[in-house]
Amino acid sequence: MEPIRILIADDHPLFRDGLRVLLESIPEMQVLGEATTGNEVVNQAILLQPDIVLMDIKMPEMNGIEATRRILQTSPHIRILILTMFEDDESVFTAIRAGAHGYLLKGAVQEETLRAIRAVANGEAIFGPAIAERLIYYFGSIRPESKAGPAQFFPELTEREYEILNLIAERKSNTEIANRLFLSPKTVRNHVSNILSKLQVADRSEAMRAAWVAGLGLGPKEE
Repeated sequence: MEPIRILIADDHPLFRDGLRVLLESIPEMQVLGEATTGNEVVNQAILLQPDIVLMDIKMPEMNGIEATRRILQTSPHIRILILTMFEDDESVFTAIRAGAHGYLLKGAVQEETLRAIRAVANGEAIFGPAIAERLIYYFGSIRPESKAGPAQFFPELTEREYEILNLIAERKSNTEIANRLFLSPKTVRNHVSNILSKLQVADRSEAMRAAWVAGLGLGPKEE
């Protein structure tokens, strides 16, 4: 099995060193390098092409959210796991809109951090318990205020595409969606392809994350 190739971006040397020691003790994980500024992590990500960047938010020269945007503009296959002290709504939702695939607080125990890295590497969108709770509270509080509901976020989708996106957000497979809607697997695949194109996302997991942000489906797991 190929190791999970990781780039660490954090300007705090003690935290960075501790994280590197932890990751280097795991055979399935390989630390490719470290960055201490936003500009440095963007340049190293383009050069090293890691599987995952562990991204702090507050860094010199450029914050981690802007660095996330720039990395994904040129290397959309790289997955970004935010690892930070900030848990305010603005930081969380701005990071998600920038394309982060997960958000974890630095106070997480080692096992939770490793579990999040593995999940993100496997294509999942992952949020720590505290962040997941904020997401659930946020979307639960805004739903009654909008008659249009989450559909307002995706006006470009047809009614059928919106219905399928909601099932994707419930973690349903194409086969399960086909059975639920009495469609052929090929028809579902075509609809999913159209959804990815219209939402301008690279893959199913990104579509799922966009749907969660809009309040669709089951939302992120509390892991």
